[in-house]
Amino acid sequence: MGSTAIDSLALGPLFGTPEMRDIFSDRNLVQKWLDTEVALARAQAEIGMIPQDAAAEIVKKADAARLDYAAIGEHYKSSITIVPLLKEFKKILDDNAGEYVHWGATSQDIVDTGLVLRIREAHALLSRRVAECSLAARDLAAKYRDLVMAGRTHVQHALPITFGMKAATWVYELENQEVRLKECAPRLFIGQLSGAVGTLASMDDKGLQVQKRVMELLGLAVSPVHWHSTRDHIAEFMNLLALIAGTVTRITHEVLTLQRTEIGELEEPFFMGKVGSSTMPHKRNPQVCENVIGLCRLVRAQAPVAVECMNIEHERDWGCAISEWEFVPTACIHLDAALEKTLDILKNLIVYPKKMEANLHLLHGLMLSESVMIQLAGKMGRLTAHDVVYETSMRAFENQVSMVEALCADAEVMKHFTRAEIERMLDPHGYIGIAAVSVDNTLARKRP
Repeated sequence: MGSTAIDSLALGPLFGTPEMRDIFSDRNLVQKWLDTEVALARAQAEIGMIPQDAAAEIVKKADAARLDYAAIGEHYKSSITIVPLLKEFKKILDDNAGEYVHWGATSQDIVDTGLVLRIREAHALLSRRVAECSLAARDLAAKYRDLVMAGRTHVQHALPITFGMKAATWVYELENQEVRLKECAPRLFIGQLSGAVGTLASMDDKGLQVQKRVMELLGLAVSPVHWHSTRDHIAEFMNLLALIAGTVTRITHEVLTLQRTEIGELEEPFFMGKVGSSTMPHKRNPQVCENVIGLCRLVRAQAPVAVECMNIEHERDWGCAISEWEFVPTACIHLDAALEKTLDILKNLIVYPKKMEANLHLLHGLMLSESVMIQLAGKMGRLTAHDVVYETSMRAFENQVSMVEALCADAEVMKHFTRAEIERMLDPHGYIGIAAVSVDNTLARKRP
């Protein structure tokens, strides 16, 4: 039975995906520990540090399916080292091979390396999800390159933009996150084999040789120093997940906002049978967007904890490291679910061009005040033109008349323009500047 939202059979689909849950499952946790012990045994057997037949037995039996996870858990009631694993692993090893497991290593060597191996798998899945979202956003930007809509600042109509331009900002940000994921990999995929305090004294003069070979076998880089007490790369990864969550929140919150009844320009994917309310049958709520926003809030909440856990005393401190066992899986699982849902939103987003067009005219021309001011500035100077258009705009707003009528009633304005010229200035389709070009420039960028 599940006890958290992540592993709940009832709520699980809202909080995680099967792929990421499997990466952070008990099975994979134990397997990554065993994989690390196998690499250690193989490396040590190659140089004669432990017997070849013992290493062969360790390799042969290092299958998480053979172990009793519940029994490991029982051992953890009295220990937070790797000893609970070793006790259960030793039970299935023949020919005294259990005495050669974990030779010269310390618990956190295995735990840290196992964590990095799982992070590597999570990183690959998250990288794929972000890339898929980037491509879906690219499709939106290209498709709606020229679809004019109201641009908004401070929740008010500002100037016209295109929906393609809005989507292009999503592309740009998502692709920046793809780059960041790639850039952090060399700092992140580093194994740990350092011994009790980082000296590897337990392996005499063979420590560095074993360390290098273990990491070769696991496909990880070797750190020049032990990182039992140096967790900046874990904190960096968690903060990167928070950044990605920030991007995803911005996208889905924008869809949510533009799905408001009073706006109605976008809608998250809908299908018959999707129920928005148990009591109001008419509701078409942006519930997936809300789900994503909630998940991303949980992801961002883990970043400060990761930074706090950089404050480790001396050469090792379980009080900080043990926190990673919780916040790394939590952030990865929630972000993966958020990205999966965001991909569906981007790929199947419902766009309402007619509502965008109608909303362009809600202010009856006031939205193009800048256009008029810029043209008038050439006749009387910018500050004077601003004052004239400001006063005209306020009269139009308060008297609820169109901007055309308000401008045409202003003798100072009519000294310089005809009504037809003013009407052209107030056409939102003729005042989108480089909106379409910015889409083209974004889509022309090389994919990460």
